[in-house]
Amino acid sequence: MSLYTQQDKNIRKTWLLMSLFLVVVIAIGWTFSQIYRSPGILYIAVAFSLLMNFFSYWYSDKIVLKISGAQPVEKKDNPELYRIVENLCITAGLQMPKIYIINDPAPNAFATGRNQKHSVVAVTSGLLERLNRMELEGVISHELSHIGNRDILISTIVVVLVGFIALLSDFFLRFSMFGGRSRDNNRAGAILMIAGIVLAILAPIAVTLIQLAVSRKREFLADASGALLTRYPEGLASALEKISQYKMPMKNVNRATAHLYISSPFGAKKISKLFMTHPPVEERIAALREMEV
Repeated sequence: MSLYTQQDKNIRKTWLLMSLFLVVVIAIGWTFSQIYRSPGILYIAVAFSLLMNFFSYWYSDKIVLKISGAQPVEKKDNPELYRIVENLCITAGLQMPKIYIINDPAPNAFATGRNQKHSVVAVTSGLLERLNRMELEGVISHELSHIGNRDILISTIVVVLVGFIALLSDFFLRFSMFGGRSRDNNRAGAILMIAGIVLAILAPIAVTLIQLAVSRKREFLADASGALLTRYPEGLASALEKISQYKMPMKNVNRATAHLYISSPFGAKKISKLFMTHPPVEERIAALREMEV
């Protein structure tokens, strides 16, 4: 396995997910356009989905940074952090990303952006305070692996489209309950109405589960790629142990961006494994310590 092993696969996966979301939006729009005999509903749904695709590609990284409260850092502000990122980028053959720091005592980090040329690595002040150099290199190599593996593009597309489909489904549900009645009162019209409501309920659940599955799998891949980059899996394993020991949530925690972080930003809050954005830290540490590099 190398830093670039998953690139082509992730590109195909990104297009597949975008196509899947588009199909779901069209299906919801078509169902309700049939219920209310209004083709405009379908046209609006498709137009909005295309617009959100465009918007998510170009501006999602800026939204993520704004939500997280991250501030840009230059070499003069934190030369050690800058050198670590720079040296690892040279080793990995990656372009230097922009570096941001989040003023938060919780140790955490994430990578975002649409490609290498427009990538960002953000770390919390708590991470810089709690980790030694080898552990920090492990975390940075993990985030650079997300960039090299092009995970950040998948994350960007999935986050925005999942949120959009959830909003669209909620709108249709409210519209079906309070927005009027179907012109058909026969059995077929009733069945179509029920199908539309069921689709609106299940759509956000389905895409959220896809989002979580993609997120959990990519964390294992980034752990492995990062360990190969530093040639020292114990650095990342030790960092994950320290990060997991901090039990308080981040100040600007947000469910829309939670899966981007190297570890759950919700602290010790218990969540069903089915809905966890990250695989259990014990499994990640065990996998790292079983690696031979």
